[in-house]
Amino acid sequence: MRAVLAIGLASVLLAAAHPHHDQLTDEQANAPVDAILWIHMVLQAAVWGLALGIYLKLHIHERTIRPYFVTAHGILGKLYPVLGWMQMLFGAVTFRGYCRGGHLGQCLAHYIMGSSFIAYAVIMAIIMLVGEAWIRRSGKSPEFWDSLIIFLWGIVNTFTEHHGGEWSVKDLQHTILGVLWWCGGILGLWLSRNNQRNVVPSIIIILTGWAMSEHAQALAISTKVHATFGRTLMLAGVTRIIEICFFAPRFSGDADDDNQSDHTLNAASATESSNANAPSRAFRHLPPFLLVASGLLFMSATDEELEFVHDNGMDHVTYILIMFSMAFLIYTFIIYLLHLYTTSGRNATDKKTENIEMSRTTWYSRVPNVEAETPTSSMPLHVIGDDDDDHVHH
Repeated sequence: MRAVLAIGLASVLLAAAHPHHDQLTDEQANAPVDAILWIHMVLQAAVWGLALGIYLKLHIHERTIRPYFVTAHGILGKLYPVLGWMQMLFGAVTFRGYCRGGHLGQCLAHYIMGSSFIAYAVIMAIIMLVGEAWIRRSGKSPEFWDSLIIFLWGIVNTFTEHHGGEWSVKDLQHTILGVLWWCGGILGLWLSRNNQRNVVPSIIIILTGWAMSEHAQALAISTKVHATFGRTLMLAGVTRIIEICFFAPRFSGDADDDNQSDHTLNAASATESSNANAPSRAFRHLPPFLLVASGLLFMSATDEELEFVHDNGMDHVTYILIMFSMAFLIYTFIIYLLHLYTTSGRNATDKKTENIEMSRTTWYSRVPNVEAETPTSSMPLHVIGDDDDDHVHH
């Protein structure tokens, strides 16, 4: 059903967008992505949306080929948001005629990095809301994965920012950011051993935001938008540090109790009231939301975009508030999809769980140690026959 709706919506949007292609000199720039998305949507509806869906519902060949189809179905389904996001970006770029000639490098830098911040926010929200079980199975803290991605991205960034010739100020800034990321990533990986949490990824985010806020720009509006982007990114790092350091779980009991997992995302122990957990659950939405806002601000800060805004008489305040409004909508959509995941399909077993933050007993409660929760030493032992003997004496 979702695939059919997607095809219908995409058909309308693509039909409306194609007249603009005729006004452009490089229609081929967007055509390959259109074709990829069309093929994917048709396969989604006809093959793994209908045929494969029926096959999986039959539960046949459980021990032979069905597991492979389940894996393929999951991979293809997860690709759909990525392809849709790419098509949306290419559509906006094609509509305005951006990223041509000497602007391509800047577009790639802003759109890839901005999309990465938003993807980081999505992953952080997934881990925060529905990822406790996955974190346990992985045996790694969330900061391990953050540090690993930062480390790898830093290596790539170090060797791709300078394209020959003399070094400009921006080349030096962008290259040293790559060095910062892989150096900090190494420290984060080391501190994440034994499933420990750390604040190194957050510090890297703060330093990156500070560096971006100090970028020299040609237009005043560009300088102000970059400054706001950098400060928003710094705030995301600060709130992440606060969440890790001050909203960490409080443990009690035996050292062997599974309630004391170092890498758990649980807000508090099972003995604490749900009211005590409310501030933690509310605060955890700040880092991912600010990352979404940062990503949008950075994607909207290319020279071509800001020149268009400047030429149309819009000031930086209006433009930045538009971006934050979009960030609210995108983050709402993200958590709505997570809510839909937890309340539909095979996850719709507990009809009483309506809060997206999820009840402690369903998602956030760690596996209790039965002996620790109900110590047998404090319970009177009952021997079979005692009650009968007392009854006879009476």
